[in-house]
Amino acid sequence: MEGEEARPAECLNTSSSLVTPPTEVCRMPEERPTPEPEGPAPPAKGEKPEKPTKKKEEEKEEPKAPRAPKKLEGVKEDFRYIVRMANTDLDGTRSVSYALTAIPGVGIRVAETVAELATVPRTERLGNLSETQTDKIAETLRNLGELFPPWMVNRPKDWESGIDVHLFGPDVEIRRRDDINRMKMIRSYKGVRHETGQKVRGQRTRSNGRTGLTVGVTKKAALEAAKAKKAEEGGKKEEKKEEKKEEKKEEKKE
Repeated sequence: MEGEEARPAECLNTSSSLVTPPTEVCRMPEERPTPEPEGPAPPAKGEKPEKPTKKKEEEKEEPKAPRAPKKLEGVKEDFRYIVRMANTDLDGTRSVSYALTAIPGVGIRVAETVAELATVPRTERLGNLSETQTDKIAETLRNLGELFPPWMVNRPKDWESGIDVHLFGPDVEIRRRDDINRMKMIRSYKGVRHETGQKVRGQRTRSNGRTGLTVGVTKKAALEAAKAKKAEEGGKKEEKKEEKKEEKKEEKKE
């Protein structure tokens, strides 16, 4: 091999006389066998080798201390983390336009419009607003039916009052429940569908929304039942024909 120096051979002088020239016998150094690593003894015949078991040291995790809340930038001294409005707890760390969307019946478009009508910066954190500003937002929410155009409210031409109303907060669920109960009382199609637990808006119910005990009837069983029913009906018709023939014969004899 290149880079490896050749080991010198050991030479021995074999001549003992003075006349003969000395002859040298060279021999290569003996290679010592490398020691084999000591391992487990091979298993005897008929015995299954034992799998080496690795002992895993279970490190007990120390309980972590609770993290301190992150310091918010641009927060005032009288910052409120929770703002109560329309029977809903609003997140004070979010901007006004997104915090108001937690109120039922208020989406992002309505929230942005309310912030503009109340002359409140919609990008400001809700917790930074003063109580007068939050009261102004709540007052604007109560008068949305008058401030919004008819196409923007969620309940135009209310059937009780006949005016345009925008519902928000718990009023949304209360009015929805009242409308369903009214449809049930007058026995309208939608009310009957609500009572029976079926789909209301004209969806297909052949594959989806199936209720009752006959779910999953196979086509083969249905065909056999139809054939048996036809056979019974056919037998009854033949019996009726024979009875009519006998009656006609009796009439002719008389």
